[in-house]
Amino acid sequence: MTERTDRFIKRLARRRQALAPTLLLLVLAAGSFLFLSIAEEVAEGEIRSLDERILLAMRNPADPTDPIGPSWLEETALEVTAIGGYPVITLSLLLVTGLLVVTRRYSSAFYAVFSVGSGALVAHVMKTFYDRPRPDIVAHLDVIHTASFPSGHAMVTTVAYLTLAALVMRFFEDWRVRVYVLGVAVFTAFIVGVSRLYLGVHWPSDVAAGWALGAAWASLTWLAVTLISLYRNSRSARGAGKRLRDGAGEAMEKP
Repeated sequence: MTERTDRFIKRLARRRQALAPTLLLLVLAAGSFLFLSIAEEVAEGEIRSLDERILLAMRNPADPTDPIGPSWLEETALEVTAIGGYPVITLSLLLVTGLLVVTRRYSSAFYAVFSVGSGALVAHVMKTFYDRPRPDIVAHLDVIHTASFPSGHAMVTTVAYLTLAALVMRFFEDWRVRVYVLGVAVFTAFIVGVSRLYLGVHWPSDVAAGWALGAAWASLTWLAVTLISLYRNSRSARGAGKRLRDGAGEAMEKP
């Protein structure tokens, strides 16, 4: 069974130049559709009751200011949510970008900065556009400064860690390593989003929309880089073929 699985994965790897853009396009379409669907439900107010039930399920029924679970869980949620904060994201981006610049991988450095930076900008624009108030049925256990929809932590974390995963995956051919790296990125975005709910600073629909839009935006930038890489490889292959033909022609013309 393992050998058959490995052979199947190797066949997929050989076709990944065609498979990767297709998968990224599917994620882009699905994420965009899900975000727009949630945004429509939020605008119409039809998702409010579900949001309230989920938030209240995370609080003591007798005291909405008290989250369920032991006291250390609240402290853990605050530390986890910091992973998706702009200070940690910015510091991580600067460190990775610095490494890429030092190793002269300038295209990868630009991709990292552009993907995460533009994702943060899109999150800010969306928050300003929808201007949804923060939850008012539970106490906020973290400091907040912006509107609620979509969750900036969920979106920017998704974009940032999927972007970093895309960079790391380029250095490994083993599909197990690639799946692990991608899984870590997805898990990180997931726990950050859940922490925002536990701390009462976002409606569940905010977080779901942040995940969806973040995945869509990360897929869009990843797709652009993949297509550019395929185009460059195609040009290089055509150029090599032309040089080979020219060399063969010159050899035939010699007496």
